[in-house]
Amino acid sequence: MKELTSRERMLRTFRHEEVDRMMMIDSAWAGTVARWKREGMPENVDWKDYFGFDKIGAYMPDNSPRYEQKVLEETDRYRIVTTKWGQTQKVFKALDSTPEVLDCYYCDSDRWEEAKAKMRQDADDRVNWETLKRDYPVWEKEQRYRRLELWFGFDVAHSHMIGTENVLIGMIEEPEWFTDVVDTYLTTTLHQAQKMLDAGYRFDGIFWYDDMGYKGTPFFSPDMYRELLKPFHKKAIDWAHERGMFAELHSCGFIEPLIPDLVDIGLDMLNPLEIKAGMDPKKLKDTYGDKLAFHGGINAQLWDKPELVLPEMERIIPMMKQGGGYVFASDHSIPNSVSLETMKQISDLAHKLGKY
Repeated sequence: MKELTSRERMLRTFRHEEVDRMMMIDSAWAGTVARWKREGMPENVDWKDYFGFDKIGAYMPDNSPRYEQKVLEETDRYRIVTTKWGQTQKVFKALDSTPEVLDCYYCDSDRWEEAKAKMRQDADDRVNWETLKRDYPVWEKEQRYRRLELWFGFDVAHSHMIGTENVLIGMIEEPEWFTDVVDTYLTTTLHQAQKMLDAGYRFDGIFWYDDMGYKGTPFFSPDMYRELLKPFHKKAIDWAHERGMFAELHSCGFIEPLIPDLVDIGLDMLNPLEIKAGMDPKKLKDTYGDKLAFHGGINAQLWDKPELVLPEMERIIPMMKQGGGYVFASDHSIPNSVSLETMKQISDLAHKLGKY
């Protein structure tokens, strides 16, 4: 087979069709890339080009309530800021650190109507048209897969706006509030997405983040998922399919009990198959491989140990790529413990094992 473009390769992967090699899409921490440059990767080279990974084009419009963003305090170690989603966070200046959520303005249903009204306020700058005008021709020229990213669901509502405990309690005690939150998120993100399509921009698929599990279990039962969240996932997938696009969900944690419902509503691809949370790529491939494409599944905790990660790749990749429908990646992202030399070994083996 002739060499395919990244776009051709990804579209054929969604369809479980023959490809020249498996698709390779991952993300590396900022500190990881900085380390690779210290260890010899050229400064002016994109790490994806250096290791032969596929590059995609992706864009996400803004559907936030546009809460005032400001710096409340700053030291040499951190800044305390307010976000556009109404959270107060301590943001550490060290690379690869996770912000600490100190407070949230929209922590409960009392202020939801205020947030909802602000999220529904339309404005032309909710899409950064200048960025699209700059980047889209590059995506076309390089024949990248074009991904339209949506912002809605359980995960982003609790982690960026309302708080985990507040959302989980709300799902039980105020389910109408929770569903209104998700519906507003989805309606506003789709409205902005449609504006981009109406302006002539074309995307191959949608992608959204909705982490629904942690180690060994989902955050909620399949019954609760079916009642409160599944209808909105279905609406997003239907919206994409009606416009000729595929649908990929990123959902960290152990979500195996929810997968039959995701298949039922027509999901095309699942990411990242988090091994350390209990996901089993072989079981997933054997059970759903004719219905779902998969993206990920290589335990990120092993990536800094060549003696462990390389045999794991040799075990998983041949199995997952069989019959098509597999995108190589870690089961989350590439941590800064991975040296340049180790990453070279990983990428070399991925290219070797990924050939068809």
